[in-house]
Amino acid sequence: MQRFMITDASDVVRKVGKRILSELDFLVSEAADAREALARCQAEMPDYLIVDAGMEGALDLIASIRATPDGKEVKIYYCVIEADLRKLMAGKRAGATDFLLKPFDRKILTAVFGNRAIAA
Repeated sequence: MQRFMITDASDVVRKVGKRILSELDFLVSEAADAREALARCQAEMPDYLIVDAGMEGALDLIASIRATPDGKEVKIYYCVIEADLRKLMAGKRAGATDFLLKPFDRKILTAVFGNRAIAA
């Protein structure tokens, strides 16, 4: 089973995402801030990571994950509330694999990740 982490300050966003992704057969963990996420990743690196762009330290978290030996393979999704080119480019420079628009729902998460859980 592939591991997934959702890093977002919002309890609601994390809970909704966890419920949907768990139904897609991911093993999902949560982190409320960048420091907690980094500590959890150092203990066990997820296969996928969603990082909220509005969270303090989001870009540093992405760069820190990429700097670890196991962090090169993680698919990191930088989660933004609007398609702001500066924000998207900052995420890409930090090491984000791709982007998600927030708020996400079952349809979006299933479209993006539904076939990936099965492929593992």
